[in-house]
Amino acid sequence: EMNVSCPNVKAGGHTFGQDPAVLARVVAATRAATRLPLIVKLAPNVPDFRPYVAACEESGADALALINTIPAMVIDIETRRPVLGNRTGGLSGRGIHPAAVKAVYDVHACTKLPILAMGGVYEPKDAIEFLLAGATAVGRAFFARVAVKVRTGLTADCTMLKVEETKNKDTGALQMLLHQTRPAFGGNIMATIMTPNHRPQMATVRPKVFKKAPPDPKRKGQVLAEALKLIAPQTKLVKVVKDADALDITAYDVLVAGGRGLKKEENFKLLFRLAELLGGEVACSRACVDAGWCPVSRQVGQTGKTVAPKLYLCFGISGAIQHLEGIRGADVVVAVNADPHAPIFGVADLGIVGDLFEIVPALIKELEK
Repeated sequence: EMNVSCPNVKAGGHTFGQDPAVLARVVAATRAATRLPLIVKLAPNVPDFRPYVAACEESGADALALINTIPAMVIDIETRRPVLGNRTGGLSGRGIHPAAVKAVYDVHACTKLPILAMGGVYEPKDAIEFLLAGATAVGRAFFARVAVKVRTGLTADCTMLKVEETKNKDTGALQMLLHQTRPAFGGNIMATIMTPNHRPQMATVRPKVFKKAPPDPKRKGQVLAEALKLIAPQTKLVKVVKDADALDITAYDVLVAGGRGLKKEENFKLLFRLAELLGGEVACSRACVDAGWCPVSRQVGQTGKTVAPKLYLCFGISGAIQHLEGIRGADVVVAVNADPHAPIFGVADLGIVGDLFEIVPALIKELEK
């Protein structure tokens, strides 16, 4: 092993400074003296890797290594692409330094030699602890690929997040972990998932789950803008075809929702008229979708849309936990149900025990005046 470093970088063993010619002579002499594998270490903050890489290739080095990057970052032997990750012990809790990731890809771009990346220690300010994104169509697909690349865990479609000091079951150490809560087993239970041994801790969050917090001028944050080198897209957009049944119910301030209590599809005409008078849109529970009364685009709940309207009117919806999770962000919930013990009344701001087929026509009549 031989270290190649900038003058301001501390590296063990022998340091050859910033002269590629000196490096080439030393590597060639070492190559002539031994049949052992010869690995040349490079520091990730070398200004330009190309002359060093060329010197190593021309003088007989077997592989390159990057010091002070992240644990267990290597090049996949079959694909010859960087594999970013970290192991379960040692320095893995420190996170991934963005500059280290960039260094691996920069070196990979200018050589065919195998690359190893050695574990390094970073200050907390340099580590990425949490990485969050919206659980949108793009967010779900893109962040899943990122998690695979950096060899860490990802909890998708979270409905609740909390950072809390937690004991690591493997090491016993106390860590600040992200508690990621999401529905599981078809929405029948809520699971809280943590990532104790890998970094960053990644999660995607459903839109409309969290309300905007009021501005606090006392809180200050530092925004770091990272320069990105994006590859040219290998696909092109040919045509956009809109789904005639597609509807974004999350965009409406007023939602009029119906459940199994409407008894049949034809009765939704009452809700459509009420929604029209209120300037809103019609939504439904999963039972109505399963029965074929409404398209899935109108479904509210864990397996449907998470909504946050100013007014949520629900008729004939009992209030299963899956549905209640989807309306947590609503400002005002008005529930109408014939069952006085229906769970929906536990979250409703205004509850009416009665027959919806009497109450809805009465509301329509009053609004039409």
